[in-house]
Amino acid sequence: MTKKKEQKTQKNTSNKAKDEISDISKTEDLESQLEEAQQSAKDNWDKLLRSQAEMENLKRRTSKDLENAHKFALDGFVKALLEVNDSLSMGLKSAQDEKATLENTIEGLELTNKVFSSTLAKFGVETVNPVGEKFNPELHEAVTMVPMPDNKSNTVLEVIQTGFTLNGRLVRPALVIVVQ
Repeated sequence: MTKKKEQKTQKNTSNKAKDEISDISKTEDLESQLEEAQQSAKDNWDKLLRSQAEMENLKRRTSKDLENAHKFALDGFVKALLEVNDSLSMGLKSAQDEKATLENTIEGLELTNKVFSSTLAKFGVETVNPVGEKFNPELHEAVTMVPMPDNKSNTVLEVIQTGFTLNGRLVRPALVIVVQ
């Protein structure tokens, strides 16, 4: 029996050693998994911080771009109006010349008006000149109504002041005289 007990003891000792080795390897596995998880958490935290920094930079750049857009939005319009100003200046200079005639001055004013109108049209400004059209209170402002039996009622007889729209939105209504 002693031999059997010895064999059992050896088996138990052997099993305990195997269990201890198994426990050690499980502990090492858990430690390596913990290290991997900590490294992954550190990497993710770094990515988060970088993303937040990038978002702040993007906000700053967007804010600056928006500020510049507001500041210089009329740049092209002003440059186009400078052509009209130059034309007016040249017209005034030529009108003051001793050899200036009324016809030449009128022609210069007409050309300046043409340049001005084309500049406005280039930027989406359209004129509202409704002579002979039906009165539209959204685009026209009636100054007075005139009874005229031979004309159609509620039509624009005369435009006192031209109106303007900017990209389809009314900027200034046309001042008109309407047939009663």
